[in-house]
Amino acid sequence: PMRALRLLHGRDPGVVLVAAAAGDAPGEIALHLNRANPTVSTASPGFIAEAAGAPGWEGQVWDDRITVPATTLDRLVMEYGRPAFAKIDVEGFEDRVLAGLSQPLPALSFEFTTIARAVALRCLDRLAALGPYGFDVALGESQSLQFGHPVGRDTMADYLVSLPAEANSGDVYAVTAA
Repeated sequence: PMRALRLLHGRDPGVVLVAAAAGDAPGEIALHLNRANPTVSTASPGFIAEAAGAPGWEGQVWDDRITVPATTLDRLVMEYGRPAFAKIDVEGFEDRVLAGLSQPLPALSFEFTTIARAVALRCLDRLAALGPYGFDVALGESQSLQFGHPVGRDTMADYLVSLPAEANSGDVYAVTAA
């Protein structure tokens, strides 16, 4: 994964690449690799279990595992400054990434999947505990917001729970109301 990032962004002076996974604590973490589809590599064994046999996830195999350094969003903010926006897309590990954040960010998005809705609900809970966030959602890769205005945690949770399994995935956008 890091090699691909270096090829894509390594020469961009506006990009800082950090060879670490974000999580709830610094240290090391096991990254499960899907060599045939690297974009769904994950640090979440639970996500791999949920994907087994799930519609839309047929044939996905996590066939390798490496240990990588881990950091937290708090440490990244301390080292690089508070971002205007953060995108969290880590295949079922989003709640653990947000557990490593102790202050609200102005705006962020996190991916959700219908096979791991509990992860998304924990993300909503974490963000609601951090500050006054409003939420919207885009299904799949549409980047088209469903509500068109910020909604509360409970409205977003109800929406995510009510989605059919075929919706598969999307991104929840969170913006501080302050």
